[in-house]
Amino acid sequence: MQYFLHVLLGFAMAFLSLIPPGMLNMTVVRTTIEKNRREGFWFALGAATVVILQAFLALAFAKFFANNPHIVERLKLAGVFVLFALSIAFFFQARKKFKGEGSKRKGKSFVVGFLMGTMNMLAIPFYLVLSSVLENRGMLIIEQPYITLFVFGVFLGSLSLFLVYRQFASIIQKRAQFIARNINYILSILFFILGILTVIKFLK
Repeated sequence: MQYFLHVLLGFAMAFLSLIPPGMLNMTVVRTTIEKNRREGFWFALGAATVVILQAFLALAFAKFFANNPHIVERLKLAGVFVLFALSIAFFFQARKKFKGEGSKRKGKSFVVGFLMGTMNMLAIPFYLVLSSVLENRGMLIIEQPYITLFVFGVFLGSLSLFLVYRQFASIIQKRAQFIARNINYILSILFFILGILTVIKFLK
């Protein structure tokens, strides 16, 4: 029963944490709109695969990070620069003509999703804090095989939420063409706001 609960816990935490529009799930929307649903799936799979590594590192080295808080702070600072860089990149991308469903170019969406996932420097601190809280409450056992089961649940939860956004992308494409045409502007503004909020948290 403990095995199943750890998978379920990882799934729930990842799914709920990604519900608000963010860097990865909104890029799933963009990829699906500008390319197709298959490319959207591969991007989602690539991004979810990175979460496995990030969550595993956070849990496996929880004690190390706790004894070296300066590393966590550096990761947060790096995340700020990444958010602002993505904001600028998507702003210039938005200046290009929207390709829509007719785009036939095949991109390496899994690789792009994987690389963008590695840019999310806030994921490791998030799972580090989360695992510490859950362990203190007796809900999470930070030892094997429970770590692996929890991380597997995190992967399933992340992928499931990304696929929900992929499905949402099809609705955007059919019923809200204004949003579809301006998705890059939305991403640019979103990343800029996330960057500002992260700076505020970093300065506290």
